[in-house]
Formats: sequence, C-alpha cells, structure tokens
Amino acid sequence: MAITRRYSKKREAIYNALAATCEHPSAECLYQKLKPEYPDLSLATVYRNLKEMVAMGDAICVGTIDGKERFDACSHPHAHLMCRGCGTVLDMELGSAWLAHCRETEDKHTFAIDPYGLHFTGLCRQCMEAAQAN
Repeated sequence: MAITRRYSKKREAIYNALAATCEHPSAECLYQKLKPEYPDLSLATVYRNLKEMVAMGDAICVGTIDGKERFDACSHPHAHLMCRGCGTVLDMELGSAWLAHCRETEDKHTFAIDPYGLHFTGLCRQCMEAAQAN
C-alpha cells in the first residue's frame, strides 16, 4: 500500500531547511531556524515530519550525537565522519571501488548494505589542534 502525503507548507519548509545545509542538523536546530518564520510550528511537528521523511526515503538519520538525532537530506550513497569532540558531522564520498566492494559483499552474503549507515568516528582538525594545545 502506497503512502500518500498531502501538501504541507511546514513539511516543505522543514525539508528545504534540511536540504539547504550540510551541517546534518538535529530536529531542535531545524525548529529554531524555522520558528521565526512559522510561529505556530511545534518541535513535535518537526520530529513527526523528519520521521516521515526518513520512512519515505527523503532523508536519513545519521545517528545520535550528544543525545540528539542528526539528519541529512543528501540522497546519494555516502558515509559520514563524526567528530566525538565537537559533534560535527561531515559527508564522505564513497569511491567507485568502495561501492563495488559493497556490491560484492551484498552478493556474497545476500545482504543489502545501506551505504548511509557507514560512519567513521574520530576528531576533526579543530578538536585535534585543541587537544594538542593542552
């Protein structure tokens, strides 16, 4: 059964705000950004729409950082670099060799790999420099 969605100005604004940034924002961040333009927007509305976008494949949840889920509207296969120091999330492009390896692994194990689920955790340049300064 196909899920149909009625048009919603708020849903469109939430998606556009998510798609316009590469910061992988939390629902709270999107809420704060949109609240001035949509005074009747609730945090629950943002969460509900993000959950629906993830279910429909329009967005992904890249993980929980500092207790907050972070989201991405990028639709092509890629991985994420996650800084355990400051919480920054960066996109990491997957080369053709990596994607070919994923396909081979899928075939070998009869397992569908989600390339968005690949996360590398470490420290960004600023956090490494701050750690070395101390």
